[in-house]
Amino acid sequence: MADLPATSTTLLRDIASDSQHVRWGEFVARYRPMMEAYMRERFPSLDADDVIQETLIAVCAALPSYRYEPEEKGYFHNYLTGILRNKALRQLHKDRRRAEIAEEMRRSLDDAPQCMTNDGRVRSPSALQSVIQSDDEQSWRETLVEIALQQLMNDESIQSRTRQVFLRVAVNGEKPDDVAAAFGIERNAVDQIKKRMMPRLQKIVAALEKAGNI
Repeated sequence: MADLPATSTTLLRDIASDSQHVRWGEFVARYRPMMEAYMRERFPSLDADDVIQETLIAVCAALPSYRYEPEEKGYFHNYLTGILRNKALRQLHKDRRRAEIAEEMRRSLDDAPQCMTNDGRVRSPSALQSVIQSDDEQSWRETLVEIALQQLMNDESIQSRTRQVFLRVAVNGEKPDDVAAAFGIERNAVDQIKKRMMPRLQKIVAALEKAGNI
């Protein structure tokens, strides 16, 4: 990856206060090489220009409420690449779903149940597209949860046993009594772990949604 640019708090302050500020050119010149290198390394199949443009739009919307606190929240370049990563993942998902939708539309021409309504009428192309788009949103939501769960399972601040208990009872759907027996803990402890961990997972999902939509 390209060298990490030094953070200029005055630059961040200036462009946060004015979306048309002349220093936006300086910001792009400072951070674009890093973003291009990140895209080449992590998402070589995507159009980097499009993803970077969406990221810059998101940053423009987010900066007025952003506070640079590296000791607590990490460095700005990590914040920026976090948004870039979420935009890239969403684009990757969209590209995959476009291919799937095209295939579903093709198959639907030969699939009577798919093209017929419950009363036997032929489903209009727009209605069929609506059904597929609804499935697309559900699929994206599932992708967000998968990413959030991966982040949660990689959080080393959480005890390994706690993560594994949560994974088995909340994700794998195992019976709490069986999980408790497997780990030699009380059933109530399993319930408490699930109760503590679920809001953390939901918080990560919400953060991913915000980063993906701003």
